Amino acid sequence: MLSKDSKIYVAGHRGLVGSAIWNNLWQRGYHNLVGRTHSQLDLTDQVAVRQFFDQERPDAVVLAAAFVGGIMANSLYRADFIMQNMKMQCNVISEAYAHGVSKLLFLGSTCIYPKNAPQPMKEDCLLTSPLEYTNEEYAIAKIAGLKMCESYNLQYGTNYIAVMPTNLYGPNDNFHLENSHVMPAMMRKVYLARLIHEDRWDLIANDLGKRPVEGVGGAASRDAILSVLSKYGIYNNKVVLWGTGTPLREFLWSEDMADASVHVLLNVDFSDIIGIEKYSSVHYGAATDGAVDRNHSAGRGGAIPSLGEIRNCHINVGTGKELTIRQLSELVVRVVGFEGTVEFDATKPDGTMRKLIDVTKLHSLGWTHKVEIDDGVQRLFDWYRKNVKM
Repeated sequence: MLSKDSKIYVAGHRGLVGSAIWNNLWQRGYHNLVGRTHSQLDLTDQVAVRQFFDQERPDAVVLAAAFVGGIMANSLYRADFIMQNMKMQCNVISEAYAHGVSKLLFLGSTCIYPKNAPQPMKEDCLLTSPLEYTNEEYAIAKIAGLKMCESYNLQYGTNYIAVMPTNLYGPNDNFHLENSHVMPAMMRKVYLARLIHEDRWDLIANDLGKRPVEGVGGAASRDAILSVLSKYGIYNNKVVLWGTGTPLREFLWSEDMADASVHVLLNVDFSDIIGIEKYSSVHYGAATDGAVDRNHSAGRGGAIPSLGEIRNCHINVGTGKELTIRQLSELVVRVVGFEGTVEFDATKPDGTMRKLIDVTKLHSLGWTHKVEIDDGVQRLFDWYRKNVKM
């Protein structure tokens, strides 16, 4: 059990989910928090990660750092998506174990599930059929991460939990057109198309000054700005989006995800997930001096034949509700106040057609979402405008 004095390292504390988890912990009275920016600590650097754990010796770790992006980024940077994420996960999880971390929370993604998985997707449909090709590398990395947590628990009696959030959005989202997820990218496109139509070049300059597109910032000429924006389907009072608009997606407000994550971190153990009351109850955590007995087998799930095969111990985190990409675009258009047209380019890929998750396990562990999509989109747009200093 973590106390208010426990030192908690939040990897990725400046990101969409990590920043929300940090704030949630702080609001609950957990103030002994540790964070490092990418410039301060490169999680793909094994030596640097080991030195960090040697210095800080956290009691708990939240692994929210990841190399992420939307369908375009996943297509362009396939090697980066698998290698960068695998390196980060391997380094943090292995050093957490080596330094006796008592609790670790690993954040994955629901893209781990097969392309044609039965809907809604339960945790046990993992690895039952092929993945969606457009995000295969990222999915494989995240599957490896959750399996690392599961395997460490079974071999060493650790208490590492993996949660798989659905599509997230919220404060500190990534609105860069080259590599952002569907909702922030769509929102920014619609807003910029509106500003072009309204001839609000002061606001466009602010926007691109904050987030340049392919190196084109707010000080560039109008022709240069219009040229680069057109590459992303942004025109005068018109937006072109990828795909047919028919795929269904589930979205979760990032602060809800943070609340679910902290709830799991503080209240859920591996034994709760696999339903064994006394599973490794005295072995969670390591020796106080940080030394770990790598040969101990007490509490090892794999050493109890009556348990059978233990797998799919991760937890889906979402709302259990969905809407089409076209419906999402209509909601964004309404919130942004856009009066132009939205077209869909069916020559571009749709990605997975449906990704609704089953959240029965999450509900059974005592947590349900609070923010509905209509309210969340309005909150996101309010945050976006505020953070481009308009």
